[in-house]
Amino acid sequence: MAQEAGYCVNEKITKVKWEQLDVYSLIKRVAITAISLTAMLSLSSYACGADNTLTKEEEEGGWELLFNGEDLGHWRNFKKNSLSEKWVIDNGAMHLSAAGGGDIMTKKRYQNFELKLEWKISKAGNSGIFFLVSEEGKYIYSRAPEVQILDNERHSDNKVDSHLAGSVYGLVASHTRAHKPAGEWNQVVIRLQDRHLQVWQNGVSTASVVIGSSTWKTLVADSKFSTWEGFASAHDGHIGLQDHSDPVWFKNIKIRAL
Repeated sequence: MAQEAGYCVNEKITKVKWEQLDVYSLIKRVAITAISLTAMLSLSSYACGADNTLTKEEEEGGWELLFNGEDLGHWRNFKKNSLSEKWVIDNGAMHLSAAGGGDIMTKKRYQNFELKLEWKISKAGNSGIFFLVSEEGKYIYSRAPEVQILDNERHSDNKVDSHLAGSVYGLVASHTRAHKPAGEWNQVVIRLQDRHLQVWQNGVSTASVVIGSSTWKTLVADSKFSTWEGFASAHDGHIGLQDHSDPVWFKNIKIRAL
């Protein structure tokens, strides 16, 4: 690991294999590499500095801390103005301590953003990270897509590829190699810009799809969401964390507008 500009950088990820390309392919390759490198730098920054704080570079880059390790002031329950007492702070992490805490969401809404956080799930546990959350639906998941959190080894939902940790739940399957087992911290980056959704888990790209594109529409049509009115139709919304009745922990929750 080398350290540059306040980030811990894995030197391997900075090496790009150049091939003989036409100019348009070259521009596309450079753009994709730049976005991927940005996400990798976001992930590698977890290794530097104290938990639940912003580095100088993050502050200058417009990052916002959604959890400071001391209070839950940025969060409230879905369709409520308060936060359940079952969402607590446990050794510097946001923790769902018991079932019934309810799904929670940020007080602010976001449109184009980059979100990064770390999560840890209990054995045989299930949870999720929602985005584009709207309170128009009955449940938090009624209209909001979800990046899955799961104990891939033990939870019964592990039989469906698009239900594995790091997947866009029910739509885009993650790579199993991107998952760390229950009890270990997993690092996630979710980037949404002009409806282009990208997800990385532990440095591995797990999803890249444009919401509303023909590919997206096909994925939705082949899923249970095909009959869900307004699913993923919002162009901005809250970030949400799921109460799936299993203990789950979150830390280093940071977001910036794009």
